[in-house]
Amino acid sequence: MKQALIAAALLSLVAGASAQTVLKIGYATSKESHYGVGATVFCDEIEKGTAGRYKCQQFPNSALGGEREQIEAVQLGTQDLTNTSTGPLGNFLPDVKIFDIPFLFRDYDHARHTMDGPIGQDVLKKLQTKGLVGLAWTENGFRHMTNSKRAIVHPSDAAGLKLRTMENKVHMEGYKSFGLLPTPMPFPELFTALQQGTVDGQENPIPVILSSKFSQVQKHLSLTGHVYSPAVLLMSPAVWNKLSDADKSVFTEAAKKAGAAQRKKVNDDEASGIAQLKKEGMQVVEKVDGEGFRKAVAPAYANFAKEFGADKIAAIQAVK
Repeated sequence: MKQALIAAALLSLVAGASAQTVLKIGYATSKESHYGVGATVFCDEIEKGTAGRYKCQQFPNSALGGEREQIEAVQLGTQDLTNTSTGPLGNFLPDVKIFDIPFLFRDYDHARHTMDGPIGQDVLKKLQTKGLVGLAWTENGFRHMTNSKRAIVHPSDAAGLKLRTMENKVHMEGYKSFGLLPTPMPFPELFTALQQGTVDGQENPIPVILSSKFSQVQKHLSLTGHVYSPAVLLMSPAVWNKLSDADKSVFTEAAKKAGAAQRKKVNDDEASGIAQLKKEGMQVVEKVDGEGFRKAVAPAYANFAKEFGADKIAAIQAVK
């Protein structure tokens, strides 16, 4: 009788183990970063919501490649999930690129209401037509410029600086209007490129500047807030299509909670990060010539209107 009970217990253990699916989730920054915070909340929630049938293995610090490679891997089904900025996503779904227009969003409230409202949700659904499941918008934050040469207050101060950008034509076109020399480069190569002087600077939100320790290789930070950078939790259709409706619901809710946690981390980093970066030796320009930057980028808006439709740009600007 005892042996039968032991055998039954072993069988149930084996069944339990075989019923557990471990999903690979990757992102570009450290586990302590805003992406790590979002990924951890998502993983905890799906494990809890599926009673341990699904759990995650996290791969921070670009361990599975740059963002573009990870998006491709999710599309191919060789990677289950990625928490990624939308920088390279426009290469897969051009509709996403509209969010990359410089000075399109007034502030975080405006950006978040847009992403959570009909405009953002419509783009999220369209990802399915490109072999990607957009579970929820997360967040990267407003982007600011750093460089090793000089303080940037006016657009003219940026002229001639070699600035690393994402592989993103909208960003590059906008930045050229400031006189910058955009240099696309995968994120994993960036720290070394800054260290060696291959590029003079880069632009990223405060949470990325902090978690990537760019203060070690960049002297100047200007709070330009020139582009709002959304992020998104993407899942492979190969996994999504196997989920029951109940599990799909768990994953979607988990992604929404992850997005909220990631935004909170962005808020926290924005609140305390400037002081931290100053302590680490960065010279920070807190008041830039915002009006000058907006005027400089205005001519590029004519091209953006042709590409995306003036009505669509206006619809985003009108979101309250």
